[in-house]
Amino acid sequence: MMREATTLTAEQNLAEALRIADLFQAINTFPCPVIARVNGAAIGGGIGLVAVCDIAIAVETARFAFSEVKLGIAPAVISPYVLRKIGESYARVLFTTGERFSATRAHAIGLVHAVVPPDMLDDAVGKAVQELLTSAPQALRACKRLALTVGQMSHEDARHYTAETLAQLRFQSLNRVEKGH
Repeated sequence: MMREATTLTAEQNLAEALRIADLFQAINTFPCPVIARVNGAAIGGGIGLVAVCDIAIAVETARFAFSEVKLGIAPAVISPYVLRKIGESYARVLFTTGERFSATRAHAIGLVHAVVPPDMLDDAVGKAVQELLTSAPQALRACKRLALTVGQMSHEDARHYTAETLAQLRFQSLNRVEKGH
C-alpha cells in the first residue's frame, strides 16, 4: 500500500489518508467495546488499530513500532488515538525513533491492557468477552461514550452529561424491571 501511494497524486494521497482516518474513527467510535488480540507485530497502522480498541491484549512476544519515520512519513492519521493512549512524552520518543518495542513496554505505556503467554491469548480474550457479556448492553455503550467524551468536556458540561446519562440508564433499567425483562 505504501509503495502504491508513491504513484498517487497529492489529491489521491489526501483522499486515501482521509479514508484511512475514517476507518480509525469508525472503530474508535463504534458503540460497542472492541477488543484487540495482538499476536505478532503491530507496526505503523497496526498500532493505530490497537490504539482505537477499548481492550487490548497482547502476547509476550508481540512487537510494536511506529515505523513510519523509517519510511519518510509520519504516524499522522493514527496520532490522535495513540496520543490519547500513551501520552505526548512516549509519542515523542517512539514516533521520532521508530524503534521496535516489546509488549511489556506497550503495557507499561498504556497501549495494551494485558500481556499474556502465547498459549493463554485465546483464554484471556475469551475472559474479556465473557466479562463484557455480563454487563447490560446499553450500559456498555454508555460507558464507552463516557470514556470517549467526558474528559474533553468542561466541568459544567460533564456534570450535566453524566447526570443525564445516569438518569436515563436508571429510567431504562426501572422500565425493564417493571415489564419483567
